[in-house]
Amino acid sequence: MARSEFRFSWPFRVRYSEVDGQKIVFNAHYLTYFDTAITEYCRALPYDYMGQVERTGEDFHTVRSLVEYQQPILFDEDIEVHVRVARLGRSSVTFLLEIHPAGAEDLRATGEVVWVNTDQAAHKSAALPSELVAKITVLEGDRLGA
Repeated sequence: MARSEFRFSWPFRVRYSEVDGQKIVFNAHYLTYFDTAITEYCRALPYDYMGQVERTGEDFHTVRSLVEYQQPILFDEDIEVHVRVARLGRSSVTFLLEIHPAGAEDLRATGEVVWVNTDQAAHKSAALPSELVAKITVLEGDRLGA
């Protein structure tokens, strides 16, 4: 996808602790970039994720994580992690992610993260909070799949 197809991104500068001996980002850090960008996406909605957990006893479980590595990301590089919600299910949210160099179209990685809202006491899936669905729908509009 083009960067223009995303309405949210979060910037990072690659730190030395995130790279391997070749000064390339170690593969596990891509999921950290994704997780941080999703957290900031929720904050930008604005959606009080921790408040939802405290109020309802429900929390999100990650049930799928996928990273496809396209090109290496290097030490001290400025990157942007682009986030969008591609699908809202009854209890799930599917995030699509892309990593690009800051201000450039070069695709470094793509990803998908699926969250399921879960009743923590019953250990069963629960309907997505209507407040979250409404805020995502406003931001993403017709980009959402059913």
